[in-house]
Amino acid sequence: MNKMDVISRKHLPLICLILFFGFPLLVKESVVTAEKEIPATKFGQNVGGPTMTFLYCYSCGYRKAFEDYVNILSEKYPQIKVSGGNYNPPGWNMYFSKIIFAIKVLLIVIIVSSYDIFGVLGQQTPSWWRHLVENKLYACMMIFFVGNMLEGQLVSSGAFEISLNDVPVWSKLQTGRIPAPQELFQIIDNQLQFVDKIQENPDFVK
Repeated sequence: MNKMDVISRKHLPLICLILFFGFPLLVKESVVTAEKEIPATKFGQNVGGPTMTFLYCYSCGYRKAFEDYVNILSEKYPQIKVSGGNYNPPGWNMYFSKIIFAIKVLLIVIIVSSYDIFGVLGQQTPSWWRHLVENKLYACMMIFFVGNMLEGQLVSSGAFEISLNDVPVWSKLQTGRIPAPQELFQIIDNQLQFVDKIQENPDFVK
């Protein structure tokens, strides 16, 4: 067995960890890219009826507001199909958050498995790293919470964006606030004109 075989075997666990956690991230990114390439659906082409989409900042706690609007709209305008999801901030923030997530998981796995990463690199193990390995629970919790905090700050957009048939009708990023229900009702009425497309539910309590 030559020296190269020994080095390769030493690096094999680390390579496996990188492939195990890196491949799903690459697949997820390709799926997101493919979804962005789907052309927008206009109102005249929407054979399934009107659709309203909410893109909100999940880390800001806006999921509850979205669920409230789903209940309200399903009562007042039952023909509108409402969907929602997390608003991905533009720029490099999403990429940085995914990198931090991968590093966070990789560090936790290395610490839990007591993998001698510095020994593989031919370096002396620092005292701070030995302290982390000796206190695995504390180290993993610290890495987990610090990583989550950094990820949350990167993806915290404060967004609550509303589109009707892929046409933007409200933006919290521009207005600085979430619309009141009556404001949204008026926007829907004005946008679709509610003549033949949708009949308002007469039993809805305003």
